Amino acid sequence: MSSTNTAPTLSTATLAGGKSGKAPGGKRLAKIKPERVSWTTTIILFLCAITVLLPLYVTIAMAFKTSAQSVDGNAFSLPVPVSIQGFIDAWLLTDAPVGFGISVLVTAGTVTATIILASAASFAIIRNWDRRLFKWSFFYLLAAMFIPFPVVALPQIQLTGRLGLDNPMGVILLASMFQLSFSVLLFTAFLRSIPMELEESARIDGASTWQTFWKLIFPLLAPMSATVGIFAFLYAWNDFMMPSLIISDPALQTLPVRQNLFQTQFSSNYNVAFASYLMAMAPAIIAYLFAQRWVMEGVTQGAVKG
Repeated sequence: MSSTNTAPTLSTATLAGGKSGKAPGGKRLAKIKPERVSWTTTIILFLCAITVLLPLYVTIAMAFKTSAQSVDGNAFSLPVPVSIQGFIDAWLLTDAPVGFGISVLVTAGTVTATIILASAASFAIIRNWDRRLFKWSFFYLLAAMFIPFPVVALPQIQLTGRLGLDNPMGVILLASMFQLSFSVLLFTAFLRSIPMELEESARIDGASTWQTFWKLIFPLLAPMSATVGIFAFLYAWNDFMMPSLIISDPALQTLPVRQNLFQTQFSSNYNVAFASYLMAMAPAIIAYLFAQRWVMEGVTQGAVKG
């Protein structure tokens, strides 16, 4: 007794129809067309890229020129031969090691304080959202986003002077406070996606509120902490106005302020000036290039899950 093969087979007509783009019933299958990029979008993106890359090219080209080449009137010419004398002169003239160290101190302090304070405040607000005090505290912090530093600069200068904070520590404190509003907005959007069941399990095991936050919630905030950290880094490293107004001792100024203080000594040595600019902005560019993936992931997760 022979067994029959019941497995489905494709007929010749079906195979022919599949190859010709037709369904078995005779209907033509819809082809998936690739999405076209409009010329308007391409032109806008090209112009935006030019506005960023062209000044960056001029800065790099001028920084590696000699003093004679930098005054030839052609900023777009290539540095031939390449010279690093401008970097050496800028390093010595602005006392770059001290300014770099102070900028690192201010930036690291601002990033650390912003992440810790914003994450803790966001956790308290989200988990007590039904209480009026915490809800209005969130709205108060959002309202602070619309107050620029120049508006409150004078009282801040007077306050830091009376408290003895007219130094880099005062800049760290004020920079962290001004970054708090935007950081809380990002953290709260991300915290809404974390289920309460995780915290309830931790509390059943005997964990306190602080233990729950530091050992359970804070590690889960790593993507958003990276996003908040890079924004705080760019703000603190590139800030000019706040350190120049708050720090009273010129020897304790950050790198961007030192460039302005020694601007007159650059004279017509444009290669020294551009080398100084390049040294100041290079850490921020490098940090963003390495952290841009975390920035995009953190913002996207906060937007989707929130």
